Amino acid sequence: MSKVDIDTKILDKVNSPKDLKQLSFDEMTELSDEMRKLIIKKVNTTGGHLGPNLGIIEVTVALHYVFNSPVDKFVFDVSHQCYPHKILTGRKEGFTDTDKYLKYTGYTAPEESPHDLFKVGHTSTSVSLATGLAKGRDLKGGNENIIALIGDGSLSGGEAYEGLNNAAVLNSNIIIIVNDNDMSIAENQGGLYANLKLLRDTDGKAENNFFKALGFEYHYVADGHNIKKLVETFEKVKNTNHPTIIHIHTIKGKGLADADERREFYHWILPNALDNKPQPAFETYDSITADYITKKYEKDPTVVAISPATPGVTGFTRDFRTKAGKHYVDVGIAEEHAIAFSSGIAKNGGKPILGVMSSFIQRTYDQLSQDLALNSTPATLLVFWGAISEADATHLCSFDISLISNIPNLIYLSPVNKEEYLKMLDWSVEQKDYPVAIRVPFGNVISSGTEDNTDYSQINKYKIEEKGADIAIIGAGNFFELGKKVKALLSKKLGINATLINPHFLSGIDEELLNSLKSDHKLVITLEDGIVEGGFGQKISSFYGSSAMKVLNFGGKKEFTDRTPLEDLYKSYHLTPELIVEDIEKTIK
Repeated sequence: MSKVDIDTKILDKVNSPKDLKQLSFDEMTELSDEMRKLIIKKVNTTGGHLGPNLGIIEVTVALHYVFNSPVDKFVFDVSHQCYPHKILTGRKEGFTDTDKYLKYTGYTAPEESPHDLFKVGHTSTSVSLATGLAKGRDLKGGNENIIALIGDGSLSGGEAYEGLNNAAVLNSNIIIIVNDNDMSIAENQGGLYANLKLLRDTDGKAENNFFKALGFEYHYVADGHNIKKLVETFEKVKNTNHPTIIHIHTIKGKGLADADERREFYHWILPNALDNKPQPAFETYDSITADYITKKYEKDPTVVAISPATPGVTGFTRDFRTKAGKHYVDVGIAEEHAIAFSSGIAKNGGKPILGVMSSFIQRTYDQLSQDLALNSTPATLLVFWGAISEADATHLCSFDISLISNIPNLIYLSPVNKEEYLKMLDWSVEQKDYPVAIRVPFGNVISSGTEDNTDYSQINKYKIEEKGADIAIIGAGNFFELGKKVKALLSKKLGINATLINPHFLSGIDEELLNSLKSDHKLVITLEDGIVEGGFGQKISSFYGSSAMKVLNFGGKKEFTDRTPLEDLYKSYHLTPELIVEDIEKTIK
């Protein structure tokens, strides 16, 4: 066992919430300081959410002091602020023992502890989940407290409003803690946050109160790091028989000066981010995107970049946002609204470019279908981080191809390098006929060194990059480079000069090209950096279904993985050149 070099004399006595209840207020304050140091040390070593966890420590201590988890039920919105909760509920070894730093996920996980109710990683869901828990309790005749904790901008999400609207008329116990740290991931956006500021400025006494207007009993705690004040307030609302809001003002990044001053940067950090090691600037697809948009709106005032509160994912840095002015809009954590908003801009002559993370585009299916594709509005959607990865189960980015590519009238493009990306992006922004999504390449920038002259208005036209025979390799987007490696290994091992194809389009098939392969090819393989089921490759298999052509689809399995090493996933899915060639050899024999 490798212990961290931090004094944890109070924490050493706390192995469960029951132990916490024996502490004095002074001891709980000292415990909070110990936990804060542990979290800083741990997150700087492994990476993860830093600011949200530092800001919620005292609230979590007070919650476990007053309430009786897991009988009383806590639901953490996004759950990226659950580290203090984990420390207090039997999982402190994941913070005190460096050998076990990676034992627990960064989000709530019922398989880890009965104190966790749900696996949660997306935003604005806690009130809905808690309202359901409360209704279930009422149907059974129970009497436990149900507590939802929501913050970090999650109130701007549509489901949060829906949940609040329903919770307000529950007529039984539900306690909603609004953790107001005046931040989302970046700055808060939207009219609701003006009301939160008014409530902060008036110590919760302003007549204009969003929560009271809905019908909630309302309490305000000005210092969300004062454990005694928190305990007093929680005691007041414990076991109430009606919906209650506790509005708490906290500091995101509390206890770490840099995190307090640079709250956006320290929302989530990579390992060793606190060591202040200078990193050389290098080109990324994020920076390429920001540079393109900047040059575009300088020439065309109708261009606007849009983010659903995740600008760091898409290259929309603070400098970019400041310079862009009216050419940048953060709609808050509201992906569904962002799609419809983009469609409206495009309908009225604007040129919207929405940047969104693959995992979060899942929240927008109806808007993609109804508000965008059905109306043929020419908005541009940039989908970032789309790939099979070793991410947490809540943040997998391997489902976007099957989601987006099967909606009629919505074009999904997949560039393989910088030049293709820029050409596709410019074509999409300028054309007027289709909504277009582009799967931004994931990983290091690859450059062909030559300008892309493809005419993307020729919809669903694939490109034969290298002509061969017998076997055709269709490598989409991120996996085009894998296709090159497979081709080389086929030549070396089996003496086969395979045809290598760049499909460009994930949402349709090139019937003319696919038919032409029938004359001198016996096998087609497809490679896609996402799940196979419902994906790009199965469109090819379906096309060839009634013919003699054999097809092998390579990609991910339809499953939820959780921090599984990428190397293990590639082996499991046969996504290495060697395993692919082995499968090919078995098929052609």
